[in-house]
Amino acid sequence: MLIEEPLTEIAKERTKAIDRVLIIGTRGSELALWQANFVKSKLADIGIQAELKIIKTQGDIVQHLRLDKLEGKGFFTKELEEELLTGGIDIAVHSHKDLPTVQPPGLTIAAVSSREDPSELLIIHKDCVDLKKRLALKHNATVGTSSNRRKAQLRAMRPDLEFDDLRGNVLTRIEKLRDENYDAIMLAKAGITRVGVDLSDFHVEELPPVEIIPAPAQGVLAIQIKESDKELYDILQLINDAEVAETIAVEREVLNRFDAGCHAPLGCYCRKQDGKFEVWTSKADSDEEFPDRLYLAANSTDGLAERIANKFDKNRKLPSHVFITRDVSESNYFYRAMAARGITVEGRSLIRIFPIINKLDPYILKYVDWIFFGSKNSIENFFRLEPRLSKRTKFAVIGRGSEEMLRQFGHAPDFSGERLGINMEQIAAEFANIASGTTVLIPRAKDSLETIQQSLTADTKTINLPVYQTHIDTNVSKSNADVLVFTSPSNVEAYFVDNLVDPGQKIICIGRSTAKKIEELGLSYNLPYSPDEIGLAEAVFGLDY
Repeated sequence: MLIEEPLTEIAKERTKAIDRVLIIGTRGSELALWQANFVKSKLADIGIQAELKIIKTQGDIVQHLRLDKLEGKGFFTKELEEELLTGGIDIAVHSHKDLPTVQPPGLTIAAVSSREDPSELLIIHKDCVDLKKRLALKHNATVGTSSNRRKAQLRAMRPDLEFDDLRGNVLTRIEKLRDENYDAIMLAKAGITRVGVDLSDFHVEELPPVEIIPAPAQGVLAIQIKESDKELYDILQLINDAEVAETIAVEREVLNRFDAGCHAPLGCYCRKQDGKFEVWTSKADSDEEFPDRLYLAANSTDGLAERIANKFDKNRKLPSHVFITRDVSESNYFYRAMAARGITVEGRSLIRIFPIINKLDPYILKYVDWIFFGSKNSIENFFRLEPRLSKRTKFAVIGRGSEEMLRQFGHAPDFSGERLGINMEQIAAEFANIASGTTVLIPRAKDSLETIQQSLTADTKTINLPVYQTHIDTNVSKSNADVLVFTSPSNVEAYFVDNLVDPGQKIICIGRSTAKKIEELGLSYNLPYSPDEIGLAEAVFGLDY
């Protein structure tokens, strides 16, 4: 981890080996200078003095070409590396995501920084906001980005979007948006946070790394030195974040296995949580191709990158037919993800939804601080009642599927359980902490589980509001699909009244309550990370045959 405490005697002995002022090589942009000064301050913390030397790179000089049109790899790093090799500088500081996966002969990455939040920011001109649309961006909007990775993933979510190339440093890019050259631009949150840019005159959508999968090592700084400088290498271990190094090693090994540079339509994000390594990967052959997405969890990083690469083998066997217990349109993300791989989708809901109240007492809403939605159906049936809401009322949703439905009614959530996936207990605990001492309204199905309600603190007032009930179809025909995807406990009950699972058929459950019903039948199943169309697509793609 990065050093935070006073130096030990051993550390002091190490730093005595450096009796000169180190030269840190850096690009000259505001962000690059911030990064170099950050490393300079970390060195000062361990008693090492340093000064900066600004070096222009090919990526800085050539501004008229798209990044993927520049020849070779490392067009933001080559000149810095040449200075290292010739002794013009002692240290080069890079955005780790800009580095090729194979180091030039004679150079090595001696240390990495802690990781800044690797989320993406979609920064939208306020005239182009449409909260009813996914990502809050108007129809046919033009997004500025030079990243094929971002284009492929955004296009998969919003096929109507147009893209224009965007070059320049962070402040230059934001000025181009302010001048209305684009309707929106996408930038890494890490850069915005480090430079401290004021975005108050824009609408900003923060997209977590489990939704838009970032570039490998996004948000991490790499400290590069000569391989032969063993003394400096040992000293830099004092500011090295070993845990970050472990997770980004997986991301960069995935990048290496696909022989892809930073302009490739490849995203990979690895994190360690509760002792497990979780990895999300998105890959396409071009920015116009629908990307395949994969989620894997493992107890160790050993062989993890190889497992991921094997899943993306074009010759790997995939299911040919998927049955899902909900109606699915051809514009739906899940449908398009399956179609991109030639997989037939049979969508058929096995339950019917009925509203159970026709009018909402306005007094119920008068003092409500939060409304928590646990499903799309609860949102749809609640707003069908035409509620009169206070301006102070905030909205919470279980994940991005519910968020998308909420946006259709013109509201964006103030809380989302998105980054916690299907872990309802963690989502409930986090929301309970935020909503403590307030009044929370929970529109829900009649007789539904009360995980959120049971987690709320004693000083939180809870209003349970059943707004719909489900009736299962008692005459459900069997599906011969390779994969059965169940989207609710009621759908499980409906299907297994008369039907059985054939040998070889695989089951995916959208969440833990649905999985519990499958467990009661003694059947095995797979769980997606997130209970929505993207999560289900990842789960199907991750199946082994």
